[in-house]
Order: sequence, then structure tokens, then C-alpha cells
Amino acid sequence: MKAGKFEIETDELVYIPSDDTFLLAENLEIKEGQSVLEIGTGSGLVSMYASLLTDNITATDINFNALELAEKNFKLNNINTIKLEFGDLFEPIKNEKFDVILFNTPYLPTDSEDIINDDLNYAFDGGLNGRNVIERFLNEAPNHLNDKGIIQMIQSSLSDTEKTLDMLDNLGFIAEVAKSERFFFEEIVLINAYKI
Repeated sequence: MKAGKFEIETDELVYIPSDDTFLLAENLEIKEGQSVLEIGTGSGLVSMYASLLTDNITATDINFNALELAEKNFKLNNINTIKLEFGDLFEPIKNEKFDVILFNTPYLPTDSEDIINDDLNYAFDGGLNGRNVIERFLNEAPNHLNDKGIIQMIQSSLSDTEKTLDMLDNLGFIAEVAKSERFFFEEIVLINAYKI
């Protein structure tokens, strides 16, 4: 499949790049030489876009199928500057810090009927209010971000954008909705949060 500037393979057990993926990928704020962490890399597409801007990228995923697919896609596009790590959120990178952290969060509110019984579930399952993973991420992210670093994250209005902005404010960030796309039942937002 052609995905923006890249050719990628997809897999039914891995999130297929969609509008939210491109909202992040096409609006990256990365300077040459900066260190980048992408959480939940999926097909690897956002990290591939990041590789056009810097060559210091680590991409993680809790879905092992995603890491295998991302590795295939990096090879398909002759990219060898992205390090892949398996694990949940910041587990794989322990005490490391980065200049930029990217995350297309699992933001959909889900209850037991919405859960699917395979690894694809990780890509969208945000718990009852859509915020389970978002709040864990926000509480841990400052420990892995260098001073003057930036978090760029995607979420939905269904998972309370204002609450995320308030949390970031309380954590000492200057945060804003940088871009958004309206769909018939929700708004997908790109939040940029600057560590001061």
C-alpha cells in the first residue's frame, strides 16, 4: 500500500494507518539530530516520517506483530536508523530521555462488548472513558523527556481533550491543540506539549 511518501505492507493484527496516523506523521516538530521516541509504532509509518528529519529514533510497541511489520516496512523503504523495542509504554526504554515523544494513543472509549480478542485491541482500547492509556502515558512521559522537549500526541474528543490539556498544564507543560480533523461523531486532535 502507498502511504504518503512510503510504500508499506499491512497486517490484520496491526493498526492500518488512517487519518489519525497522518495527522501526526505530517505535522512532526523534529529538528535534525534530535532524539525521538515513538510509542505504539504499529506499521512504523510515523517513525518513517520522523526518519526524514533525524536519524536518532526509537520505536516501541506492545504488539509483537507490529514490531515485525514495522521492521519489514523499514527494510522495504531502506531505512536502517530506527531502533525497535518491545514493551508497554516506557518499559522498554527504562531511564532514557528523548527530545521528542510521539504517541497516537489508544483513545476510544470501550466496554467489554467492544474489546476484540487479539493484539489489534491494543491500538484502540482506551478503557471505559478512553483515558486509561492516555493518563498512564501522561504521568510517565515527563520522566523521559529532556528539558525543552516536546510531546506530540493524538487523541479524540471522545476521550476528553480538555482533561488532557489540564493534566499537561498541571505537569508543567505548555500544551495546545495544534491541528484537528472533524469526523461525524468526533474530532481527532494533535496535541503539542512543550516542556518548560
